[in-house]
Amino acid sequence: MALRFETRASDSPWVDAVWSCTSEHVAEMTSVAAVSWGLVFWEREGRAHAAISGPETKTGTAPVPEGSTFVGIEFAVGTSLRAVPPPTLVDGGVELPDTMRRTFVLDGVRWESPAPDDAEALVDRLVRAGALVRDPLVTEVRRGRRPEVSGRTVERRFRAATGLTQGAVRQIERARRASALLASGVSVADVVSGLEYFDEPHLARALRRYVGRTARQLREGTGGAIALDLDQLTTS
Repeated sequence: MALRFETRASDSPWVDAVWSCTSEHVAEMTSVAAVSWGLVFWEREGRAHAAISGPETKTGTAPVPEGSTFVGIEFAVGTSLRAVPPPTLVDGGVELPDTMRRTFVLDGVRWESPAPDDAEALVDRLVRAGALVRDPLVTEVRRGRRPEVSGRTVERRFRAATGLTQGAVRQIERARRASALLASGVSVADVVSGLEYFDEPHLARALRRYVGRTARQLREGTGGAIALDLDQLTTS
């Protein structure tokens, strides 16, 4: 199985990353836990599709049809769709109806499907139309600030805006970062100490739950196709 991933960061405060992918053979890939929801567009055999992908709290497997091309937008934590409550998307997603080769329907409006280079233009249009919203408190918390509200209020609004707890977000992000470091050649011991895991078994459990790989598989690049751009994580 060959998957060619290209991922880039975004200068939009609404977007975490934009990615594209091409599959060369029919097979399965390992899906990886993720803190962001996204919009995904793909074509197979001349037919276009679009979907909302939700945050994922655990690893799994997903089919990858031969000859498919994908474009995805991963949104910043705290950003959400006006018409779709974030908690309903966790560990799931929604395929959008009436998708055509160059357009898709979202929130009752037909939009132009993006290429990787113009994803931000679509996001800007969604923001102006009010289809995308965000909770500024979540943005403050993500930047390390302490809002002048109770911890209970912060957690309630965080979960409402993301579908996840703050602790779950931290654990998933740490496991993804650990994967990238291991794939780049950093030793297990250094990853454990650098990312403040209790010990190597603690790291191993996190990798198994959130990434579906062992430290050895990540270091050796084995285990099959994985829905994670490790190079991008290493440089981000």
